[in-house]
Amino acid sequence: MTAPIPRDMPDLPAVPSKPPLRPSPVPATAVVAPTPHPLTAIFRLLTTLTATAGVTLELLLGSPGRILSYFSIQSNALLAVIMVAAAHRAWTARRPLPSSVTGATLLYVTMTGLVYHVLLDHTTPPFSMTGATEPPAAWHGQWIVLQLLHTVTPAAALVDWLVLTAPGRLHLRQTAAWLLYPLAYLVFSLGRGELLIPGTTDRYLYPFLDVEQQGYRDTLANALLLGLAFYGVAVLLVALDHARPNPIRRRGKTGFRL
Repeated sequence: MTAPIPRDMPDLPAVPSKPPLRPSPVPATAVVAPTPHPLTAIFRLLTTLTATAGVTLELLLGSPGRILSYFSIQSNALLAVIMVAAAHRAWTARRPLPSSVTGATLLYVTMTGLVYHVLLDHTTPPFSMTGATEPPAAWHGQWIVLQLLHTVTPAAALVDWLVLTAPGRLHLRQTAAWLLYPLAYLVFSLGRGELLIPGTTDRYLYPFLDVEQQGYRDTLANALLLGLAFYGVAVLLVALDHARPNPIRRRGKTGFRL
């Protein structure tokens, strides 16, 4: 005879539909071989050459001590260094540079272009890094240099970020650190002006940071507004980085061959 079936059956634990996957200690590069990107490397090298040419030509046209003190010169020099390093990594299929470094460089060179075209392009007297008192003639040396440093290189940096860089690498926590360099440049610019003799033509490099003409109150107010603009653009870049599609994602194989 068979044993009687108990009236009260014990509750059995529920079987999970999908077992949790444990993180694998094996890096992705051990499974998928890294792929070099020669076209990306070539574009970044061209950007490096453009930034280097703009900085070099500006140094030849003006006083090196004055030229190297401009934010636009420093941001373009930084862009040239970062782009040549990124080009080497793309050519040799190595990991990309840290996003904290590339994001900061993108922010600085983007603000270089925005500040020039919004605040400096149509000022009276005309903005010049060489001390010229007349507007540069179109397609002449100084005009070409200004366009290279304030239009071409910022546009190239944005294209590299939007088309040749994977999204989702920038983070909001990085934005505060990105503002340290603009803050340091503000201190440098104001300190440099205090060390020069009053009345010197290049005592203050930017009209909105000219303490001699505006006083410290208005100058610091302008600096605060510019700092908020820096932070706003930084947050916007992070938001766009997480919202944009991946331009370098590989397409899956379909099984059809032509």
